[in-house]
Amino acid sequence: MGVRSGVVVCVTSFLLGSLFTHWIADSLTLWKSPVTDEHLWTAASYYSILAKGPPEILYFLTAIVLIGGITILWSLRDGEAGNIMFDGGSIFLFGTSIVMYLYSVLPSLGAKFTSLPTHQLLDPFPRTLRHATLELASNNLICSVALTGVLALQAGRFWAESSDNDEDEYEEVEVDGVKSRAKTPDLRSEKPPAYQRINDTS
Repeated sequence: MGVRSGVVVCVTSFLLGSLFTHWIADSLTLWKSPVTDEHLWTAASYYSILAKGPPEILYFLTAIVLIGGITILWSLRDGEAGNIMFDGGSIFLFGTSIVMYLYSVLPSLGAKFTSLPTHQLLDPFPRTLRHATLELASNNLICSVALTGVLALQAGRFWAESSDNDEDEYEEVEVDGVKSRAKTPDLRSEKPPAYQRINDTS
């Protein structure tokens, strides 16, 4: 169980880190106001570099995504309530990020940013590219939030399982009609009286 959770957390963290590298461009279009033509050209140039990148990078990311998705689905096979709740939410958020990338981000990169017109940073930015550039930044932000939600759900699952283990260590006992909770004794560590007497005499 711990290995599967570790794989999901590592894969999600890797993908989240990959999205954070887009901050070079996304910060110029999402978090700086007003958005100038210079900001848009800088962001578009960055996306153009991504669109022209070697396909091996995409294959590697696809393999990482498959590992993460299969691991979460594998956890659902256990049928435990915690798995269904936490891993079910994780697979929804994880799947949302993948679907958004497949049907919005990658097609936009391939169609709009493989070749940019010759320009200077202060030249007017084309209207046809403006919407695509802003949309890419928004999609990257949505995917980042969704993957952060996956990490939060996995942390919640770990906390819930830790609480259940702590509850199992205590049992309810009744002394003089008063019920209380006491820690379950570890019988393996208890020594028989005969063994204790022998040690006391020696």
